[in-house]
Amino acid sequence: MATILHLDMDAFFASVEQHDDPTLAGKPVIIGNHLRGVVSAASYEARVFGVRSAMPVVEAKRRCPHGVFLPGNRRRYSEVSRIVMATLERISPLVEPASIDEAYVDITGTETLFGPPETLGRAIKAMIRQETGLACSVGIAPVKFIAKIASDYDKPDGLTVVASDQVAVFLADLPVEKIPGVGRRAKETLTRLGVRLVRDVLAYPPDFWRRHCGKWGLDLYARANGLGSDTVSPSREAKSVSAENTFDVDTADRQRLSAWLLLQAERVGRELRQENLRGRTVTLKLKFNDFRQITRSRTLPEPTDGDAAIFQAAKALLDAEPLPKSVRLIGLGVSNFGRQERQLELFASPAQTQTARDGKIDAALDAIRGKFGREAIVRGRLFDFRKKEG
Repeated sequence: MATILHLDMDAFFASVEQHDDPTLAGKPVIIGNHLRGVVSAASYEARVFGVRSAMPVVEAKRRCPHGVFLPGNRRRYSEVSRIVMATLERISPLVEPASIDEAYVDITGTETLFGPPETLGRAIKAMIRQETGLACSVGIAPVKFIAKIASDYDKPDGLTVVASDQVAVFLADLPVEKIPGVGRRAKETLTRLGVRLVRDVLAYPPDFWRRHCGKWGLDLYARANGLGSDTVSPSREAKSVSAENTFDVDTADRQRLSAWLLLQAERVGRELRQENLRGRTVTLKLKFNDFRQITRSRTLPEPTDGDAAIFQAAKALLDAEPLPKSVRLIGLGVSNFGRQERQLELFASPAQTQTARDGKIDAALDAIRGKFGREAIVRGRLFDFRKKEG
């Protein structure tokens, strides 16, 4: 039987900020300072006031007016995340990142090297704290979804081990919404059926769940019995890289929207280059002031990680799109990272020459910003825009 460990960094973004700035220790730190945006993360001090991720920032300010609201630093969070994943890979080659701040690790058969699972769990927590200065919570169980539930069982800084013969008892009295896949609507359906705890699911036979909820009902019944995947897949590839911004004031100014796209193309391009990714599909996202949202995509003939190529594709999509209402949010993404074969030519075409030049510019910008900060150098066409937008 497999032994799966799930690690979840505690209040990750906020904890990184508190670690990097000791004056924030013990204060309610909230990541998200755009009045029309949402909270990305909240420290445990902020959660006391009911602040949660995905909550509108306006509501968070109402609940916690004395909170420290920060814009966040995705690059720094990614850097710490890489340290966490590298630390886990010292324990097992089977590490599957589930997000920037959580991962599954297959620790089956490691007892002879590291001792029993609980001992290894404590050692991993100590290693993460030593490498990053941050706390994490760990859950260990025979299957992935139970390990994930277990890591959330005793937060923050928790460690919960569910042995194979303890699975039924562990699951029985949990609220049914603890089962992954049971969201708000599913919970409403289950409540109407009189199901509130995981053990209530087992009061009905599989055929009942098939008739009432189809395949999802059978999956729920299996999970209530502790059945789930124990396969950890280390080759988890990114599906897309994106950036978006919500405006303080809605706008239909195409010049301003184009400037935001260029800024986002720089952010997306840099992340692609850092992750050694190149994508073919560029997607434009627009949300209007009536909250209607659209996406438009264009697939390029060659994969790219270049700022200019990404921007040109996104701007073409924007130029082709009528703007019946003012825009509340604009976003840009790159996807379709599959391997692409390219025929090498004896003589470079003008387009290839330009791409090579653009690549050198991108590399130079990356190097300067990496050493001196993101604001150290700005493209000329964005200089006035960045001063105006702050």
